[in-house]
Amino acid sequence: MTDEILLGELATALTCQSGVKIQINYAEKIPGGDINETYKLSTGEGLFFLKLNSSRNYPGMFAREFNGLSALRETNTISVPRPLYHGTVGEKGFLITEFMEKGGANPDFWENFGASLSRMHRNSHAHFGFPETNYIGTMKQYNSPYSSWSVFYAFNRLQPLTRAAYDKHLLDKDMVEKMEKLWRHLPNIFPDEPPALLHGDLWSGNFMVGRDGKACIYDPSVYYGNREMDLAMARLFGGFDTRFYYTYEAMFPLAPEWKQRISICQLYPLMVHLLLFGGNYHNNVKEILNAF
Repeated sequence: MTDEILLGELATALTCQSGVKIQINYAEKIPGGDINETYKLSTGEGLFFLKLNSSRNYPGMFAREFNGLSALRETNTISVPRPLYHGTVGEKGFLITEFMEKGGANPDFWENFGASLSRMHRNSHAHFGFPETNYIGTMKQYNSPYSSWSVFYAFNRLQPLTRAAYDKHLLDKDMVEKMEKLWRHLPNIFPDEPPALLHGDLWSGNFMVGRDGKACIYDPSVYYGNREMDLAMARLFGGFDTRFYYTYEAMFPLAPEWKQRISICQLYPLMVHLLLFGGNYHNNVKEILNAF
């Protein structure tokens, strides 16, 4: 990290939050996606993982991520980096977690991953949603509570993104009308099922093989939703072995006709990508709506 002033402010913030004097020996920049700057921190208290971004552009993002990581860790079902500190230094927001060392996958890596996710999904709640609005990518994710998944999915997921996409001329009136038709039929598409604690953005870029040879998940967009959302997201961009899905299904069978609902569940992340990146995602969304 070249900004020594920022490094000093960060060490002061960490010291204040932890109650222990922390000296940062060095910060090594490592790959971390398009939104954040990411670093491996070497300190007198060990190695940490640091994320930085603009607190002005993404207010509260790391506080929400901190809470999401905490919710996942509290299930004790799957490896999740322990969130340690978050805050702001100057115009930068920061999040610090434990540094997860990479390892080689165990022979049963995929079976263990699928079983762990199924156990995580058994953590439920009285309503679909989450106590706060959080983020998926750089976009706000609304989590107002509803007792019905179909209502939650329509009002908190598809409707806000459809409005935003139409305003940006990424969807035409015909596609909006087809989306509205889909919303009305969601109660006939999804069976009743209790809310499940979801990672919320489960693609291959958001897990790694930990030092213990098992899966570690991170960068969540946590909420209580229909568990088919995580599995549909995992299928969207590939990177998950079939053993992952087979083991999950054996441990926690999905409701009948789940295969017919995959594309409907993928509509949300595809709409997010349409708004963030445009391009071919328009055709993906249109294909799903036309099929419906």
